[in-house]
Amino acid sequence: MAERRLNVESPMTPVRIDKYLSETLSDVSRSFLQRLLKEEMVTVNGRSVKANYKVAGGDEILLTIPEETQPDILAEDIPLDILYEDPDLIVVNKPKGMVVHPASGHYSGTLVNALMFHCKDDLSGINGVMRPGIVHRIDRNTTGSLIVCKNDFSHNHIAAQLKEHSINRRYRAIVHGNLREDEGVIDAPIGRHPLERKKMAVNVRGGKHAVTHYRVLQRFGNYTYIECRLETGRTHQIRVHMSSIHHPILGDDVYGPAKCPIAGLQGQTLHAQTLGFIHPRSGAYMEFSAPLPEYFQSLLNKFENNVKNR
Repeated sequence: MAERRLNVESPMTPVRIDKYLSETLSDVSRSFLQRLLKEEMVTVNGRSVKANYKVAGGDEILLTIPEETQPDILAEDIPLDILYEDPDLIVVNKPKGMVVHPASGHYSGTLVNALMFHCKDDLSGINGVMRPGIVHRIDRNTTGSLIVCKNDFSHNHIAAQLKEHSINRRYRAIVHGNLREDEGVIDAPIGRHPLERKKMAVNVRGGKHAVTHYRVLQRFGNYTYIECRLETGRTHQIRVHMSSIHHPILGDDVYGPAKCPIAGLQGQTLHAQTLGFIHPRSGAYMEFSAPLPEYFQSLLNKFENNVKNR
């Protein structure tokens, strides 16, 4: 068991303890906090409280956190689309619907399960047993290129390039509407949505600096095909930024319309096409591009035909 103690500053407007904890402890999920409250593992001034308790200035909150056992992550013989591989790293083209690493509800069928089978023990251990080799991620329904590191040496070098935003990351996307300008820059900080904790939002308190460059590739009237270049790499950055200027990504069921206008489309039409970086060992610049997935190219062909037949 571990304990976390919080002393509530005074004066403070009374607020429900579940809301206070979720806003204060950003590293703990809301569902886990709800579980602690339900199991009477949260006390205020020495007494257990329910989720609707109103926290006030001067309160002392104590959370008793049970040790969580991590499930065994097994290697699985899942085919990989490999764009490049050497003794230090591997660049893969992640398919739509595949989760990058195991997490609650997804302990098999992930990219990590496939990598463990392909690479055996040759994966960096910096991010622990749940994320071996993983130095950056893309969303489950985003396709495209991803760097995976086989040792800690390469992991540290790639992580440093990500931190200084020197990696060339270019995405392709189809967005709703007809963008007014041929190119533009969205410079708006991104942080956790104040009400919906699974979502991100722009210009929220505590948001981190985020910049996305975009340019129009083709216009289809109701939709626009664009390229996006990431200057920073925040969670859901392109999806949040494009939605913030009222051009959400087609198929995005989190930041776009509740009902997708394209029958059968699952998830956002977002593809991590190009990755360019300095190789950790050779020092040479390397660049790789993942081809557009079939569903994405079919949509483009359909939209092009619609424009021609008008």
